Amino acid sequence: MTFDRRRFIGASLAAGVSLVAAPRAFAAPRLANRPPHLSQAMAALDRHGSRIKHRDTFGIVDFAAKSGEMRFHIVDAGNGRIVESLFVAHGRGSDPANTGMVQRFSNRPGSNASSEGAFLTGAAYYGKHGRSRRLHGLEPQNDAAFDRAIVIHGADYVDRTMADRHGRVGRSLGCFTVEQRTIGTVLDRLGSGRLLFAAK
Repeated sequence: MTFDRRRFIGASLAAGVSLVAAPRAFAAPRLANRPPHLSQAMAALDRHGSRIKHRDTFGIVDFAAKSGEMRFHIVDAGNGRIVESLFVAHGRGSDPANTGMVQRFSNRPGSNASSEGAFLTGAAYYGKHGRSRRLHGLEPQNDAAFDRAIVIHGADYVDRTMADRHGRVGRSLGCFTVEQRTIGTVLDRLGSGRLLFAAK
């Protein structure tokens, strides 16, 4: 028995059967492994070019994502692609109810909140959290970062197990806090004189 395609199509149309497949609902993949806020970060790289000595690699923190997601992206400036993604905490003043989501930003001393915008990575040092790196805010919404001691450091309250179990990690006092096991990688990849850009 041979299949008559024209007879099949005609019979199907007569019966009111649609031959067009229903569209599948799916989330569009991130283009070529590029992070959120990439165009904003690239614009900040140009805007603050005189301050940013090294433009090969920069960091983007996507504060629109929950803290239980890997939302700290190390980016290759040459192609805009993510080199590595990590967990990062936000300030407790930005999320008073501990939901895992940033609710607000602040640049005010004592707010214990995260700030958004472009930061310049500064000197590495050893403090109470071990190896850390200072940050200099480059914009009005974060220009108090250095005086507020907003830095990159590691802490036990940022942990993959906690993220998997609770859908969030712990909160900082406004610092960009990563897992202890990844702090060395972050500080090495984001050495002094590079951009860190945070946005929601």
